[in-house]
Amino acid sequence: MSNQKSRILLVDDEPFNLLLLEELLQSEGYTTLSASCGSVALETVQDFQPDLILLDVMMPDLDGFEVCERLRQDPSLQTVPIIFLTALDDDESRLRGLESMGDDYLTKPINSNLLLAKITSILRLNQMRSQQMQRQVTQQTSAITQVNQQLAEKFRLFVPDQFLNRIAPKGVGSIQLGNSQEEELTILFCDIRSFTTIAETQTATETFNWLNGFFTEMEQAIAANGGFIDKFMGDAIMAIFDRPATHPQDAIIAALAMTERLEIFNGDRAQYHLEKPINIGIGIHSGKVAIGTVGSNLRMESTAIGDTVNTASRLEQLTKVYNCQIIASEAVINGLTQSAEFTYQLLDCIAPIGKQQPIKIYQILNHQTWLSCTCGDKHGLLK
Repeated sequence: MSNQKSRILLVDDEPFNLLLLEELLQSEGYTTLSASCGSVALETVQDFQPDLILLDVMMPDLDGFEVCERLRQDPSLQTVPIIFLTALDDDESRLRGLESMGDDYLTKPINSNLLLAKITSILRLNQMRSQQMQRQVTQQTSAITQVNQQLAEKFRLFVPDQFLNRIAPKGVGSIQLGNSQEEELTILFCDIRSFTTIAETQTATETFNWLNGFFTEMEQAIAANGGFIDKFMGDAIMAIFDRPATHPQDAIIAALAMTERLEIFNGDRAQYHLEKPINIGIGIHSGKVAIGTVGSNLRMESTAIGDTVNTASRLEQLTKVYNCQIIASEAVINGLTQSAEFTYQLLDCIAPIGKQQPIKIYQILNHQTWLSCTCGDKHGLLK
């Protein structure tokens, strides 16, 4: 710290002493401000923001010890160096100066060279301490930032960004129970056939291994087509597709990709000690969905709620009834873009369990399914 950048507050009730100190310090390049008593010093110190204070002890209104004690009570001034300048040369006064947390104690008459040396030394030491503290703060801030980034990455494994953008637009700290918003989305449910039968022939660890391998394949197909996982429910998956205008089409493409990845998974099933191929059913429905947080103040989770979610789940269950892999509602079919190239067949007009109004449901057919399809004639298919 150069002298030109250092500010020193001078506090003394003797004008002559202030004049001498001003001339001495300004000749060394310091910026000074003088206060004729303790109360004036306390009034001006905040605006002046000194780097060091030269403080007389014997003053009429507040003595230097009292001024020092008040300065140390101010968080912004607690570390400003204070040098007492006084005619008091007894041990009791020196002890009082230490107790009030002064940095040094010089008795009058003041030796100018000694005073300048002490000022230089104290300012340099204070600067080194400040730099060291700044380095520590920088290191701690960097470490905290790194930890926060790691936690954020881990947090995203539990709560996808698409959820966070909706329930916590101002950051994770803004998450509250009941935060939600309603919008048009497409919901996809996927469930494994005969999961209980498969699981009872394996150890729990073996089931975990192949189930995670299966989920990994399915998640890749979903993410590649603009969707994200809402939750894994035992052996089932609930996924959400939210891209404006294309979410119905995204969901169908993802469903077809899931069936393709299932074939790859089944081809490698021996590594998971699976004797038979895994089969799945997929239900897809579009409509209004509320995305938000549900639970209690002690335990909450992000989720999507609404009739659209329930209907998608019911359609997945109907794949067992109609012996097919993918069933989509009329709302999904109506949401397809003109460029969509899918083959789908009207299966029925039915009221799913729990619903009163019937809806048209369609089987989604990929190319291989179309070649081997025996249900319905060609004229019953829409393309």
